[in-house]
Order: sequence, then C-alpha cells, then structure tokens
Amino acid sequence: MDIKTTCLAILSRADASGYEIKKAFEDGPFSHIQDAGFGSIYPALSRLRDDAHVTVTEMPQNGRPGKKVYSITPAGRMALIDALAQPSMPDRYRSDFLFRTLFANLLNPSDLETMIETRLAELREAVARMENCATCADLEPGEKFVSGMGLSVYRAMLDYIEEHKIELIGASLMAGAAQ
Repeated sequence: MDIKTTCLAILSRADASGYEIKKAFEDGPFSHIQDAGFGSIYPALSRLRDDAHVTVTEMPQNGRPGKKVYSITPAGRMALIDALAQPSMPDRYRSDFLFRTLFANLLNPSDLETMIETRLAELREAVARMENCATCADLEPGEKFVSGMGLSVYRAMLDYIEEHKIELIGASLMAGAAQ
C-alpha cells in the first residue's frame, strides 16, 4: 500500500499529528505490516492536503511551534475506500536478518550466533508484546485478524529459527574450517 493511502487509513481511525502517524507505524496495528519514516509521511500529508483529502489544524503549544493535526476529509475517506477496493499486490518481505543469513557461510560463527540470539530475543519480545496487547479487547474485526496473523507469523519465525539455528551455525563453522 502506498504511503498516502496508509496515512489516510491511520487518519480514518482518529485525527493525528505527523509524529502520531509515525508512532502508528512503530507501535500500533501497522507495526508489523507497514513501515514509514518522517521523510515519506510529511510529503504524503502535504500531497493529501493539496488533493483536499486531509485538512490540517495548527494547535498552539507553550514554548514550542504549533502542532499540526491532520484530519481526513469526506473526499479522503472516499479515496481510502477506493484504494482499499483495488486488488492487492503480492506481499514482499524484506529482512536484513534473512539477507545476512543468506551469506552465513561468510560470517564468523560466533558473530552469526550472536546475530541469531539477538533476533530470537527480538522475536520473543515482539510475541510477548502482541500476546499482552492492552487494547486487544477493543480491536475491530480486521485489526483482530491482522494482529492474530502477525502473532502467528512471529511465532512461526521464532520456532523455525530455534529449530534450525544449529544447522546454520554448523554450516558456518564448516565453511570457516574450509577457508
């Protein structure tokens, strides 16, 4: 999904500042399915405003510049619905971890083991966070589906790495011995 549509989706839930939109990518229901930084969020919000899909209100703050809060317009809601109704593109999975493990034979086995253990710790933390979701009772059906699927995927990754890490580290040891 493109960044403009994703911003509209977040704003369809509630008005938000650019910072709050960024937080939705980090901590909210979008955290394991989308990623965006300020460098793409603010230009998208600007284009959405130019297209009359969002409005912006500047909220004064003590001793700081005003906070810009964005709201979706009826035209923006229609644009979101139109975008959501389009056929979905195939999923693309990007992973720095998988890229590095693709070349495990070039890594020092202890570095590889540290990388794997770090990933396992990150996955355990993510699974625990998803399992202990404080607002899970308030989830909409789609949010509940995505949350459950995300949890299943993270558990599967955790299980797979746990079951196969010895093979990967062993292959790295063998490659190191051969060099």
